[in-house]
Amino acid sequence: MTRRTAAQAEKEIRDSARLLRAWKKFHRDEKNAVLAGPHARTLAELFRAFANIECVKPAQLIGFIGAINWSAIDYQTRLTVLHEVNSAITKFREKRGLEPIDDPLPGQPDNAYRIIKNLFNSFPQSREGPTPGSGRTTPGK
Repeated sequence: MTRRTAAQAEKEIRDSARLLRAWKKFHRDEKNAVLAGPHARTLAELFRAFANIECVKPAQLIGFIGAINWSAIDYQTRLTVLHEVNSAITKFREKRGLEPIDDPLPGQPDNAYRIIKNLFNSFPQSREGPTPGSGRTTPGK
């Protein structure tokens, strides 16, 4: 019985590792597609800021993101950018020994991520749905 449980646990670990690799590859492919797309020049600078987030103040990041015309950028690209900013902020916080996510309590001012997310949500979602094969669901479904 113990041998079977150990084998099952080992299989779960292998499956989890495989799924994590697939998840990371998916997001890497999404990022590469964004950086090869029509908004590559603008978003490449933004992604450079994410990569050097230690040198960027929250107000600078919010200002840079706020200066981009997000209404001209499709919904899927916005989701990819939001994922990238979330990853950058989370890694930055973990590197400093802080909790990865620390949303403010009601009544407290929003943090940089919440301000950025609200900025993204202020633009309407695309009426067309996600691209086929993107792995995303249609907004509202």
